[in-house]
Amino acid sequence: MTDTPYRLSLGADPQAMAVVRQGLERFNVEQIGAYAYEDFQLYARDSAGQVVGGLFGHSGMGWLYIDYLWLDDNQRSHGLGTQLLHAAEDEARRRGCQGVFLYTYSFQAPGFYHKQGYQLMGVLEDCPPGHQRHYLKKSLRTQDAQPD
Repeated sequence: MTDTPYRLSLGADPQAMAVVRQGLERFNVEQIGAYAYEDFQLYARDSAGQVVGGLFGHSGMGWLYIDYLWLDDNQRSHGLGTQLLHAAEDEARRRGCQGVFLYTYSFQAPGFYHKQGYQLMGVLEDCPPGHQRHYLKKSLRTQDAQPD
């Protein structure tokens, strides 16, 4: 085994995290120019003001990234998910995004996203064990859009 002059440290270190983040961002700017990420949140509320669904993520580098989409069990199969996705896509266009990226698990909603025009980019097997993680995208450029 070769001796190394480096010491690896595991655990929370906000200062070290800032150094790594700033270093990578500086490198990225050198390659593609200035960019910024902007958070995105969209919620559906019932007549009593209770949250019954929503999605959130962020946009940057020309894409909207959806990290979470959830609907209350009673709201599923009534069009709310489609409304939320369409509103998110509209906001992505407003932000100048060329597409939307998300992932879902095999036990969640890959069929739903396919019906909404999302294309499978890849599958990570056994994530979590016994299931798959599906990576999906949807182009918001009309010339790139694929029919259902």
